[in-house]
Amino acid sequence: MILQPKFLMLDEPTSALDVSVQAQIVDLLRDLQKKRGLAYLFISHDLKVMRALASYVMVMRNGVVVEEGPTAEIFERPKTDYTKALIAAALDHRTLSIDAA
Repeated sequence: MILQPKFLMLDEPTSALDVSVQAQIVDLLRDLQKKRGLAYLFISHDLKVMRALASYVMVMRNGVVVEEGPTAEIFERPKTDYTKALIAAALDHRTLSIDAA
């Protein structure tokens, strides 16, 4: 942070952390974003963290973007069956089948 970057790419930065430490990291990232005007490319499989941190989301499957948009729109009104299944499995603790394409 000493070089005062405007953009950071974060690849699974919270994946190995417990929930309380994840929350601390998310709070730190939000604080840095506000104070320094940072933009993040946040790569994660953890949809709870994504929902808490991201303003815009891209959902990828097999290396292809299948859906993208503002975070609230993606989580509240997902368009693809794949995104619906991911959200259900991650947030509702229900498992839906995701066909292998």
